[in-house]
Amino acid sequence: MLTHKLISADSHIVEPPDLYTTRIEPKFRERAPRLARLETPTGRKFDAWLIDGQQAGTLGAVMQAGQRFEDPSQIDFLGTWEDVRLGAYDPQAMVKENEMDGVWGSCLQPSQGLFWYRIPDSAMLSAICRVYNDWIADFCKPFPDRLKGIAMLNVDDVEEASLEFERCARLGLVGAFIPVSPLADRPYRHPIYDRLWWTAQDLGLPLLLHIGTPRGGVPGCEFTMNLGELTGAGRSTTDYWVRYSLGAMIFAGVFDRYPKLRVGSVEHEAAWIPHWLKQMDFTYRERPVFTKGWRSKEGLLPSDYWRRNMFVEFMEDDLGVQLRDAIGVDTMLWGSDFPHAESTWPKSRDFLDRMFAGVPEPDARKITAENAAKLFGFKLN
Repeated sequence: MLTHKLISADSHIVEPPDLYTTRIEPKFRERAPRLARLETPTGRKFDAWLIDGQQAGTLGAVMQAGQRFEDPSQIDFLGTWEDVRLGAYDPQAMVKENEMDGVWGSCLQPSQGLFWYRIPDSAMLSAICRVYNDWIADFCKPFPDRLKGIAMLNVDDVEEASLEFERCARLGLVGAFIPVSPLADRPYRHPIYDRLWWTAQDLGLPLLLHIGTPRGGVPGCEFTMNLGELTGAGRSTTDYWVRYSLGAMIFAGVFDRYPKLRVGSVEHEAAWIPHWLKQMDFTYRERPVFTKGWRSKEGLLPSDYWRRNMFVEFMEDDLGVQLRDAIGVDTMLWGSDFPHAESTWPKSRDFLDRMFAGVPEPDARKITAENAAKLFGFKLN
């Protein structure tokens, strides 16, 4: 049984209905995202995010923590603001709900914000990111030791993203999201991103690639504002996109140039990593024609850069825990995903006791607390 303080490296807030309309810059205010009460053809009322008159997401699965333990068949994408748990948008309530779950501290990420990366209007996306970054910094202020915020960055303009990251660091945020897949003509192997890699390394703050954040869409996870159009195949193979982006960075020599840069995968789970590392090492050693001339200046293999520069945040991956030595215990961070439908809340300790049965206590402590504390600045003592 785990008895130490737990840190959730991947928890979420649910954005308030007036977040953007009250905070966004005046020139975007008429077009700002807003929550509207809609109705299905059968008369069911639900709240949806609208932007430029287009539906851009709904409440529902993002706030149905615990439903999986009662009746998973009731999990859907429709809900109203009145159904959202107070702990999803109020810091005092969040701390209390964490305590109900046996979780001492949380690293906080957006909910609807994940889907804004599909907005074609880059200037609007940047404005939305600034609004969210200000709000999440304010949200965490009452409990700076227990709630840590992650910023949102729009990397279409790398200079702008770098300056915003510097601003977010001054606000007290402890890392930043970038799209899991950027614009098609500028993958993360492109040297245009060097300014951002340098900034992240200089700040000593990590960059995170969260599930569901493709910039402009990818097959199975197309550019769509209708979640009902997302496919089961797309949802169950999302780790492809993070593998590609992280691999592109490795084979472009990013971590040779920026040896202290930290970049992580969020909510893609973890069991895929050993095979991915094996394939990268094989390609580097046996198929150098595909590496476009890149050879490690430090004599390292791709898997060595993974263990030194990268990390993975997962929620419920028994196989990943079993493969922890192949993945790297020091690279693994657990998260509850509160308050989403996939969340282990309010049974996180039960899940962890089962998932870590037979795992040496030092390994369990690292994965469920110490690694997150070190990466994001939580104090466990």
